[in-house]
Amino acid sequence: MTATSVNLVIVPGLGDSGPEHWQSLWTQKFGAARVRQDDPDHPTPEAWSARLQDVIDATPGELVLVGHSCGVLTIVHWARLYGGHERVRGAVLVGPTDADQTSTYATHPGVAGMAPTPMQPLPFPALVIASESDPYVSMERAQAFAAAWDAEFVSAGDAGHINVASGHGEWPDGEILLGEALHAWTPPDIVRF
Repeated sequence: MTATSVNLVIVPGLGDSGPEHWQSLWTQKFGAARVRQDDPDHPTPEAWSARLQDVIDATPGELVLVGHSCGVLTIVHWARLYGGHERVRGAVLVGPTDADQTSTYATHPGVAGMAPTPMQPLPFPALVIASESDPYVSMERAQAFAAAWDAEFVSAGDAGHINVASGHGEWPDGEILLGEALHAWTPPDIVRF
């Protein structure tokens, strides 16, 4: 049997995750595909999901989606709208933004376009990683998302929004969790980055 490879698809949130964000660093480090939205500050489930589908279609091999913040919402809306994809082996969902939390709209009004948050099981394995001090989602709500999406849940501790502002440019703990997920979701003959 010939070994195949797994490719990461990075799914950023609002503002496209800047150059020092762990998603940007992972894009370079792992040669990942990256979803670039036409309007990275005004998400809609339909437009952002369609762009994710385009990137999935254009990226060869077995895929693992890696979303952060509104990128998580993009993945769960895409799963609802498109039903998944046969080559998507799983998703790492980091710092999911609660689009139904209206207090978020004061600082990030674009998030409202992603409400309501889908609350049905995902058609692939998933891992939700959430912080106990994330201003955009409570721990209870992140756990409710994981349960609704039939995903595993890991607390990142007191880690803010798990972004550059909270000190997460390089994110070695995230790489460990990603590696564990890849080993769990892909067959032994898959070459992992």
